[in-house]
Amino acid sequence: QVHLVESGGGLVQAGGSLSVSCAASGRTFSSLTMGWFRQAPGKEREFVAAISRNGYSIYVGDSVKGRFTISRDNAKNSVYLRMNGLKPEDTAVYYCAAKIGPFDANDLAQYDYWGQGTQVTVSS
Repeated sequence: QVHLVESGGGLVQAGGSLSVSCAASGRTFSSLTMGWFRQAPGKEREFVAAISRNGYSIYVGDSVKGRFTISRDNAKNSVYLRMNGLKPEDTAVYYCAAKIGPFDANDLAQYDYWGQGTQVTVSS
């Protein structure tokens, strides 16, 4: 089992930046592909970004490409999402997810474990 805990969400003004973090426990972190997803009210959960086990490969969703950056620190069992140039449409609950095994970037169904999410609200 893998337990994921997100942190760092909050309220930010449009155009601003925010970083969210996810701490993992319960399994060797370097064996996990990690991803971020988000879900706005009334909408389906959407892929945001993913990073391979050793951090060498990344994939970022089209809606956030060029603005968001995913990274990981395997020594700290953590994955991060740096969000720049935030827009009101980025408002959502952001979820950390883990997939056992090799990099498979954007398929939600492939992820095995999920955090509880952290709310990010972008005001205009």
